[in-house]
Amino acid sequence: MPNDRIYLDYAATTPLLHAAREAWLEGAALWANPSSPHAPGRAARAALEDARARVKATLGWEGEVVFTSGASEALALAIGRSKVALQAVSAVEHDAVLRLAGDVSRLPVDARGRVLPKSAALEGLVAVQQVNSETGVVQDLPAIAEAVRSAGGVLLADCAQGAGKRALPDADMIVLSAHKFGGPIGIGALLVRDWNLLHPTGGQERGYRAGTENVPGALAMVAALEAGSDWTAEAARLRALLDQAVTEAGGELVAANADRIATIASYRMPGKSANAQLIRFDAMGIAVSAGSACSSGSLKTSHVLEAMAYPHPAEVIRVSIGRETTEAEIDRFVAAWQQIAGIKVQA
Repeated sequence: MPNDRIYLDYAATTPLLHAAREAWLEGAALWANPSSPHAPGRAARAALEDARARVKATLGWEGEVVFTSGASEALALAIGRSKVALQAVSAVEHDAVLRLAGDVSRLPVDARGRVLPKSAALEGLVAVQQVNSETGVVQDLPAIAEAVRSAGGVLLADCAQGAGKRALPDADMIVLSAHKFGGPIGIGALLVRDWNLLHPTGGQERGYRAGTENVPGALAMVAALEAGSDWTAEAARLRALLDQAVTEAGGELVAANADRIATIASYRMPGKSANAQLIRFDAMGIAVSAGSACSSGSLKTSHVLEAMAYPHPAEVIRVSIGRETTEAEIDRFVAAWQQIAGIKVQA
């Protein structure tokens, strides 16, 4: 990416960390199939199992780990192979969940995007995300987990945006995506509290996910996880500066009073459509988005903002911060915001 451009779309994907790149190259040198019984295959298997153990240790997870091609596959595996039928999903889940959910019950949210669990709809598998990819709202998963388990249900938490930045929630199944925290595209994981939650499919990954295992991806993923989350304190400081500057310039912060992750925020620019804003920001060398990356290419209204009954969804953009974000970049974004919004700044 040219040095004069600013990237503020880290919720869509993140650059590959140096440690992850080195780990991927290490794994690529172990090119034998880890399911093969010969010595090269056993070496690849040993590296894969070491990566699995390190994922558990880094995340403090005592259950099982199934490596997948990413969050979407992990969600499909969890929902499609669950021994209890999907009963409910939150109304603000990622499109990858909603596509799998069909017409199952939707758990409503309040005006701040917080899920309102209904115990009557929680007897089966319930999917509630940890962090919303559009607004950054963090769900009260301890309370939701208690409600689900009191009803005899099973909780699936999509932690694609939270993993590597926040501690994992208390859930029965958890979904990770490596490229959201500095790992490579094409690798993720499903964390499973107990194998008895899933029907096996046969094949690799203890018989729960068929296909030759991605050893380089697994090694790179755990290296990115092990890089830690100390940088999120600086992200919180930068986002606080951004929140203040945007609101002082006449913008509106979506879900202002909710618990939000340090790395994601949505802002409304009154009188300016999100599409027009994206074009202007991009022309000024700044990459932001409208909604999640998987749906921002379409012109449909955000289902997240609709579920929140937000009155101006067509004027909202998302800004997301990463390890590499600097205060100078935030300042430049604010200046661009003021220009696009038509704010005159005194010299």
